[in-house]
Amino acid sequence: MVGTGGPVPTFSVWDYVVFAAIIVVSAGIGLFQSFRGRKESTSAEFLLGGRQMTAVPVAMSLTASFMSGVTVIGAPAEAYVYGCSYWLFGFSYAIMSTISAEIFVPLFYRLAITSAYEYLGMRFSRPIRLLGTTMYIAQTALYTGLVIYAPALALNQITGLHLWGVLVATGAVCIIYCTLGGLKAVIWTDVMQLVIMLAGFVIVIARGAVIQGGLTNIWEDAREGGRLHAFDFDTDPLKRHTFWTIVVGGSIMWLSIYSINQSQVQRYISCKTLGHAKMSLYVNMCGLLVTVTLAMLAGLTMYSIYKNCDPISNGDVGSSDQLLPYLVMDMLHIYPGIPGLFVAAAYSGTLSTVSSSINALVAVMVEDFLAPVCKNFTAKQVTWMNMGLSVFFGAVCIGMAGVASAMGNVLQAALSIFGMINGPLLGLFLLGMLFRTSNSIGALSGLITGLALTLWVGIGSQLYPPTAVKTLPLPVNTTGCNRTMESSYTTVTPWSTPETDVSFRPALADTWYSLSYLYFAPFGTLVTIICGLLVSIITGGCKQRHDNPDLFVKKSDLLCFRYCNKSQARDFKGKPPTDISMGADNLAFTDKDVTDKDAEKCTRL
Repeated sequence: MVGTGGPVPTFSVWDYVVFAAIIVVSAGIGLFQSFRGRKESTSAEFLLGGRQMTAVPVAMSLTASFMSGVTVIGAPAEAYVYGCSYWLFGFSYAIMSTISAEIFVPLFYRLAITSAYEYLGMRFSRPIRLLGTTMYIAQTALYTGLVIYAPALALNQITGLHLWGVLVATGAVCIIYCTLGGLKAVIWTDVMQLVIMLAGFVIVIARGAVIQGGLTNIWEDAREGGRLHAFDFDTDPLKRHTFWTIVVGGSIMWLSIYSINQSQVQRYISCKTLGHAKMSLYVNMCGLLVTVTLAMLAGLTMYSIYKNCDPISNGDVGSSDQLLPYLVMDMLHIYPGIPGLFVAAAYSGTLSTVSSSINALVAVMVEDFLAPVCKNFTAKQVTWMNMGLSVFFGAVCIGMAGVASAMGNVLQAALSIFGMINGPLLGLFLLGMLFRTSNSIGALSGLITGLALTLWVGIGSQLYPPTAVKTLPLPVNTTGCNRTMESSYTTVTPWSTPETDVSFRPALADTWYSLSYLYFAPFGTLVTIICGLLVSIITGGCKQRHDNPDLFVKKSDLLCFRYCNKSQARDFKGKPPTDISMGADNLAFTDKDVTDKDAEKCTRL
């Protein structure tokens, strides 16, 4: 009987057939794009899709690229253990999408860059550009290895799929369609994989509703179990998830991912117009909201089914990230091929993330490190070099999955990586985009300081995880189980390691190291900007203002000024619009450089 504990069936033949079919189709898209674009085999075509992509497929790719297998398996487990406060990330997605579309996209699109880190070279210096690129490569390789390994581990223990066979197969498929098809293959494969991921959630919710007698009963069970309490307005920065940590900290964390991460920047600058690039982020916002809503509903469905028999406490699974695969095999094994579709959904998330990472790593390596060496290469030689780098980085990511296998619990590390590294990087970009007085010395000082502090708190939180008082897992029970086995996983949190013995916890463990992981990014961003500005002022930044207007945010980039500039373009022929100061001389948020040419561009938009 579903929901009463005990072993569950493993994959049937039809499950393997469905799973394999999805993998073959993914590789087939790469082959199709390879043959289709054979006559246009240039570096721009390979890395940016020829800058001819449209908003909708790019938006779906943006959504899929970070909705990895960790999200497919981990987000429902989050709702099961902690409740649906995770849904508040919908507010974060809206804030992130708006800022990215109105501030970062116009600037990157105007500069026509391939690597996001080209901007750092234009604004500051080549050493800072290479440092930013190196940080991105290290972060992406590690994160991608974790993304490959974490779902493979969970699904291996539930479905019986061979762990290392799946790891190698995942990397091999991504290498094939990234190598042969480039960015177009990645984007169109992401579209297919997003549809499969969402279908997996819908199947779980629909089948659970049938078993429980409707969504109303699921909702009522969740209410009685305390899973619907989402709006916690406590301002304590040490609590894992509150309204403020998610909306404030989560917004900046996701902003650091979508605004400056090469995997995302590479997508929206591949659009054929600036309008398509902006629209892709707004459509992506809707896609993210739908995804997180379905993930929360899947988690609440899982709680409703297991409210009287927690699989973790009952010893049926070893950690919370195995809950959803266990549920799928428990209630869907009677439908041949459907569990295979769910596994394909989880691995579609993994495939989309890995393929995005490989293509982005190739782009930054070519543009930031190899471009000076390859000036005399023919287009064909550059294409072959891109393909070779795809194979190389694919192998690196598979190797990092091997490293992850020796790290124990990896999911908390996967979620914290972005905050620890992307936070200071976001501060560096904002320092350059908003403040004309910032210089290379200040930028380097701010970046190093911000990175050092975020690594300190991030690594400390991994070594000494916060206690249950701060993470607040919700109660579960096993009164309805057919059998109960002793287990040490009574209240395991989705992304934490077992707590260290209290006698070994240092004084900082319950204060500094217990800072919510969602505050890593805003902390790193603020430290980088403040330190960078102070050092820039001390080292003469006020006397050496950078005057290239294309490197800074302009009012004409923003939606709220667009119609104003249209009117000015009609009223001021040959005369620039009146300057509107924002009240700070060193802010680059003025538009003294708007000319007839700028007004004409705005009118066309």
